[in-house]
Amino acid sequence: MSSLIGVIGLATMVAALVVFIVALVSDMPKKSAAIIAIIGFVLVNISDFPKDALYGILGFLAIIVGIVMLIVSLATKKPVKISGIVILIGFLAFSNSLSSETNTAQVDDVTALEPLEAEAVEKSEEVDDAAEEAKAKAKAVEEAKAKAEEEAKAKAEEEAKAKAAEEAKVKAEEEVKAKAEEEAKAKDEEEAKAKAEEEAKAKAEEEAKAKAEEEAKAKAEEEAKAKAAEEAKAKAEAEARAKAEEEEKAKAEAENAVTVSQQEAIGKAKDYLTFTAFSKQGLIEQLEYEEFNNADATYAVENISVDWKEQAVKMAGNYIEYTPFSKSGLIGQLEFEGFNNTDATYAVENISVNWREQAIKMAENYLEYTEFSRGGLIDQLIFEGFSNADATAAVDAVGL
Repeated sequence: MSSLIGVIGLATMVAALVVFIVALVSDMPKKSAAIIAIIGFVLVNISDFPKDALYGILGFLAIIVGIVMLIVSLATKKPVKISGIVILIGFLAFSNSLSSETNTAQVDDVTALEPLEAEAVEKSEEVDDAAEEAKAKAKAVEEAKAKAEEEAKAKAEEEAKAKAAEEAKVKAEEEVKAKAEEEAKAKDEEEAKAKAEEEAKAKAEEEAKAKAEEEAKAKAEEEAKAKAAEEAKAKAEAEARAKAEEEEKAKAEAENAVTVSQQEAIGKAKDYLTFTAFSKQGLIEQLEYEEFNNADATYAVENISVDWKEQAVKMAGNYIEYTPFSKSGLIGQLEFEGFNNTDATYAVENISVNWREQAIKMAENYLEYTEFSRGGLIDQLIFEGFSNADATAAVDAVGL
């Protein structure tokens, strides 16, 4: 009975569709078609007719009606809005019926697959447990690996830190060593500098002292020379007076005859002149040294044939052979030996001598027993009577 009601309701809905199409074409009222369609829909719903099939048929019919309405609207140039709505409603109804059928099929499939699903669930749980265990093992491996990496990293950091500390220590030691060497070097340089300054100071002091001593010596010699000259002059004057007296006396005695002592004095004077040179005064003094009295010595010297200029030349030559002199110095020495200035000057001007070589020899002699600065040695040579040119050339020659 219920199925018959569903078939009647379905036929009613098809009739309503035909009426609707006819009304649409002929511009008849569409209300009756709608009432017939509602009656058919109610009859189908109260029957046991499958609802999904019903919705599928209704949707399909609505799509067909909508397409027809669209064609008619386009042909008659009427609005197509209603036809679009009908097509949309039909499409939704048809799609709903398909979804319902699919769900029904899925429910049947699910019912059939429940035992399989149970078994699959059990196996899935086992797989999950195995996966969990594998995951736990993987996690343990990862943790172990991470721990190993962390330990390796920590070890590497410690080693790097230790290496850096060692390198820093070595660098610090090298810096300390370099600093110590630098300080030692600076200290050595300072000590060497201080020593050099001290030695230079000591040398300067020694040179100054030597120069002072030399100047003092030269001054003393000059004073001694002046004193000797003064004494010699005084002695000469005294001797001249004595000689005059003696000559007066000797003259008185000589009127009678030459004494033996005078003859011996003449012989001794001649002997002396055979091997060395004397001035007149020097020969008299030498005879007095031989214990002849002044009268006999004077008598002997005045009664022999001698060229005193020649004697001066010989004595100048003798002096030059063993010691260096300047020209003025040699003249002074000959005067000291008793020659007058005329004979001494004549002798110095009549000997063959290179005064620059004499300056070099004297510079060398000075440097053998004392130290001089260049200027000090030049001054000393000038003091000795050499010209500035000869003194400078001599100092150049000895390397100062």
